[in-house]
Amino acid sequence: MSLAFKRILLKLSGESLAGAQKHGIAPAILEHFANEVATAREAGVQVAIVIGGGNIFRGLSANAEAMDRVTADHMGMLATIINALALRDVLNRREIPARVMTAAPMPVFAEPYIRDKAIRHLEKGRVVIFGAGTGNPYFTTDTAGVLRAIEVKADVILKGTRVDGVYSADPEKVTDAVKFDRLSYMDVLNKGLKVMDTTAISLAMDNRMPVMVFNFDTPGNLQRVVNGEKIGTIVRG
Repeated sequence: MSLAFKRILLKLSGESLAGAQKHGIAPAILEHFANEVATAREAGVQVAIVIGGGNIFRGLSANAEAMDRVTADHMGMLATIINALALRDVLNRREIPARVMTAAPMPVFAEPYIRDKAIRHLEKGRVVIFGAGTGNPYFTTDTAGVLRAIEVKADVILKGTRVDGVYSADPEKVTDAVKFDRLSYMDVLNKGLKVMDTTAISLAMDNRMPVMVFNFDTPGNLQRVVNGEKIGTIVRG
């Protein structure tokens, strides 16, 4: 089967790594992430990943309310590095070559982010995990995901969530919420839909980078998406 997407940027939340325990890293979830990435890579997909740090610390959280915003965001960036290292470890243990590249210099733990080197890693079949967001406070990992996708010339951003697409309201709270199969960037902005923050969506719109939102908890869904199966919600111009 021909692939619909050959180079992807997979955006995952840190909270998803915690599972039912709501904090830290759940080994079973980490193994699930690795299974999905391994299957896609074996099919010939070049995989880049941006993962958040909310399972450890978020700059915009109740725990950070009294903190200086820049300090809180720096702590959140460090949390993404912890998650990136954990994901690299589980991939390497499966003999899947993976690299962590960070926007903030920390050579003991990860390579510095260099665009051309990141593209070269992808071309060689290595999974590239981008940590530390954009390297700047006040920007989310959603924005970092869009930025890195554009820079490495990904075909699509795949945002893995625990629901099967974008709805008119939270389907876990509103029983009659309506699922959208397709949306434009302006639909997302005008309707205030919780796909990504407005900075991230605006950046995707300006650079015509499609965003696919799908349920990453269902085994095999990542492969279904890259095969072009009609699941989730696609956001594009």
